[in-house]
Amino acid sequence: MVQVGSAAVTQAGFRFVDWGAVFAGAATAAALSFVFLTFGTAVGLTTVSPWPNSGVSAKTAASLAVFWTLAQQIGAFMIGGYIAGRLRARWAEANEDETEFRDGLHGALVWSIGIAFGALMLFAAAGAVARTGVNAISSAATAASNNADTIAYYADALMRPAARPATAQGATAARVEPLAQETRAEIGRIVARSVVAGSLTDNDRGYLASVVAQRTGLPQAEAERRVNETINEATRATREAADKARRAAVLGGLVTAISLMVSLAAAWWAAQKGGNHRDQRVPARFAFVPVRRQSIP
Repeated sequence: MVQVGSAAVTQAGFRFVDWGAVFAGAATAAALSFVFLTFGTAVGLTTVSPWPNSGVSAKTAASLAVFWTLAQQIGAFMIGGYIAGRLRARWAEANEDETEFRDGLHGALVWSIGIAFGALMLFAAAGAVARTGVNAISSAATAASNNADTIAYYADALMRPAARPATAQGATAARVEPLAQETRAEIGRIVARSVVAGSLTDNDRGYLASVVAQRTGLPQAEAERRVNETINEATRATREAADKARRAAVLGGLVTAISLMVSLAAAWWAAQKGGNHRDQRVPARFAFVPVRRQSIP
């Protein structure tokens, strides 16, 4: 039986979920999300610059990125939810409340499926950040291995010759011999291990101090002081990098969770609005494009 006046249809064996409308809305939401992200990335690159005192600050760029991540996902799922609610074939619901609930549920299904095959890039990015943060918190070894250049820098800093007075005119400055590759690698391993452990053993401290004293001409006590200061600075820099990764993981997780929850509410509301326009026979149209209202047979 078909009831034109109430736009309701009853049929034996019907299903309450109109999967065609759901997949249409989900595919639209996924495509729009990709387009919005691409557009936002292109616009964002125009606001930053490698030149000093040019472009927006890093904090401003990060704030804009967070805002666009929220806005584009919410907007995409709103449109997808509206499409699902508008396309859903209305059955013989008991009342208007039930109709609105089922319309909203179709919007939630758009949200669920859209995440499954359209927002995987967002989850991958958030997961990568989260894994980096967890590894940085659980083990400083990850941070040390990912900052090999930083470790090498501090190992080289240990071996820098001490500042000496300018030589008299005609005198020949002492030539510093290059450090053996094996010795350089060993010093780098000692520095990396000390950064991971957070302290330097007495044996390693004595060995490094003797190498530094021989290499730079510093007294033994001064060489030990340089070793302690360098190891402490390397440890501090590595822990700051780990803490920065942790804070980035926290921010990424919060932004992801908030945007997804708000997107669910937006898709639910938009699907109900689409169902209301379907029942009220409001003509579908693009923004700023007037369409003459006419009765739908």
